[in-house]
Amino acid sequence: MRMDWHDGPTHASFVLHALARFGERTAFMAGKRAISYSAARDLIGRMQAAMVRAGIGRGDVIAGLSSNNFEAWCAGVACNGLGAATTSLHPHGSHQEHLDPNADSGATALILDTAFGDRAGQLCVDASVPTTLVLGPASFGKDLIAEAMDASFSPKDLSRPNELAIINYTGGTTGRPKGVRRSHRELTAGSIAVLANFPLPKLPVYLAAAPISHAAGMFITPVLARGGTVDLMSGFEPDALIRRLHDSKANMSLLVPSMIYALLDHTTWSRADLTSLELLLYGASPIAPSRLEEGLDRIGQVFCQLYGQTECFGIASLRPEDHSLARPELLASAGHPLLDCEVCVLDDSGMMTEAGIKGEICVRAPYAMQGYWNQPDLTASTIKDGWMCTGDIGWQDEEERLFIVDRKKEIVISGGFNVFPSEVENVLNAHPAIAGAAVIGVPDNRWGEAVKAYIVIRPGYSVSQDDLASWVRSRKGPTHVPKSFEVVGQLPLTSVGKIDKKALRSAWWDPSERQVS
Repeated sequence: MRMDWHDGPTHASFVLHALARFGERTAFMAGKRAISYSAARDLIGRMQAAMVRAGIGRGDVIAGLSSNNFEAWCAGVACNGLGAATTSLHPHGSHQEHLDPNADSGATALILDTAFGDRAGQLCVDASVPTTLVLGPASFGKDLIAEAMDASFSPKDLSRPNELAIINYTGGTTGRPKGVRRSHRELTAGSIAVLANFPLPKLPVYLAAAPISHAAGMFITPVLARGGTVDLMSGFEPDALIRRLHDSKANMSLLVPSMIYALLDHTTWSRADLTSLELLLYGASPIAPSRLEEGLDRIGQVFCQLYGQTECFGIASLRPEDHSLARPELLASAGHPLLDCEVCVLDDSGMMTEAGIKGEICVRAPYAMQGYWNQPDLTASTIKDGWMCTGDIGWQDEEERLFIVDRKKEIVISGGFNVFPSEVENVLNAHPAIAGAAVIGVPDNRWGEAVKAYIVIRPGYSVSQDDLASWVRSRKGPTHVPKSFEVVGQLPLTSVGKIDKKALRSAWWDPSERQVS
């Protein structure tokens, strides 16, 4: 098949070129284990030989369930190089959350991490796919590592730029997850976008504490392209993260806001423990500006926000230089659009808005999704005239910085007024007694919907509902004051670390009454 020059490299060839450049330099660390660039490249080739023997090839979809380990990452590259697509099952997801994407994607094979034990074995039984490969010895499936060690095969890239490379499933905070499809062209463009838009350290040592099957994985290929090292953690825990940053001298990491809050609320560390850190990326969900100010004060000006979605991984970034306590108004911003991402804000009639006027954020980028897997109607309603509608409401200032107000379908309409939950949450999170807040709309006979707040109180503090109501009223006006407050020990989180508003709403709404997708 002839390819035009502008098709560019596939994702697999991009990775293989990076691995070929740095020889015996360490590519990955995982606890006491490590693998060099040349050994990782060799492992990919050997895995491909084992996969070919197992019948994996062009057009297949391979579902993988793994913790953060380099064998799983190499297996994904091996699949892509054979022309097969991959879909990652979230390591923190439930059994049903693993079965649904597996069935929806039409996966013909599973690659499972033995670290999941009985959960992996049960998935092998219930998924009923023809082929199961396991990353180590197990009572089920074929041991891919052992099979690869018995093989000899130089890594190949048989894929094509326009072929399907990956199906990413959305976090599912408001409904059943949707499969987002990308070709090799989009994946490669995504890696190039990271290199062009984010201030990676000169020689990155990337501590991957969040699951690399999702957002944290976006930075692996760019780090390897720079000749850096990826230090893989099997899970997040504040003490372990602090020790690892100190011991490995990692100079960059990516955390979701809930992880940053846990780190800030942990009392056994000092700034001296984090002196190696040059870049702390955060994203996946909004961060409370008040907590971000706390982070800047305690950790330093190393923060960099990534605003994006599963459908378009990078839309805007608030770079470290804009994280300044001298300009606290910028801390509520998502930053400037990435260089290779066009952004517009459209009103309800589809017209572009002026600076300062709210509307739906729409984007065009070379790494944006091709569409939803097997959902043409949803694709057509999301991608219009070449623009992808994000479902986020926001506005831009005169310097084109983006400010995200809320999800379009999370707006609470109370007494005819639109209330954006995130605006109320930011006000509540700024109260000294509040450690976390989540705001939803609940049914109300008088108002249609009433604003309800779930709050977490900081240890050692107390606050009355009247005080909180006055706090919100003085900062946002009476329309935004929650009609009720409920104190909880912790806010529910999804598997990707976002506040699970679907779970909060379930106590109040029948799914047929308030459709949120």
